[in-house]
Amino acid sequence: MNIILFGPPGAGKGTQSKYLVKKLNSFQISTGELLRNEIKNNTDIGKKIINDINDGKFVSDEIVNDLIQEYIFDPIKKNRLIFDGYPRSVSQAKNLNKLIERSNQKIDFIFFLNVKKDVIIKRIENRKVLENRSDDNLNTILKRYDKYMETTKPVLEFYSKNPNFKEIDGNQEIDEITRKIDAFINV
Repeated sequence: MNIILFGPPGAGKGTQSKYLVKKLNSFQISTGELLRNEIKNNTDIGKKIINDINDGKFVSDEIVNDLIQEYIFDPIKKNRLIFDGYPRSVSQAKNLNKLIERSNQKIDFIFFLNVKKDVIIKRIENRKVLENRSDDNLNTILKRYDKYMETTKPVLEFYSKNPNFKEIDGNQEIDEITRKIDAFINV
């Protein structure tokens, strides 16, 4: 089963992805983690990424698309992918459709975790303390949230026509969000 989880930064995609990976014996494709690894390893791509993040921008589609392609075509991961934070733009969504089609797979569910800005700010402030995430300062969060909402509105429109698209109230407690996802996937 391939699942897309998307929502603004701090919506709980990572938490739900980790749950689904365990429950479905799947593999998480977290663009955030892929990008942080590039930064941590101080690669050329990592240097470009850090500049974009510090400016409150999203990383270019080209970089993100290249990073996820190898996961999609890995035979061990076939039909066992949980996309956490990808796609974030219509061009990424179209790229994902092409890659999934070329690898003879399909997307089973698309879950949009819809969360209010004030809830996200509280969550990210807590996450910053608990996980010591460098990309979690309030100014950056607000820029990323606004940019996310602006960029993903077309992605929402793109996916909302899909019968497997499900919008979930992400303002709820983690366990309630998990129960709603479980009800959809019926596993």
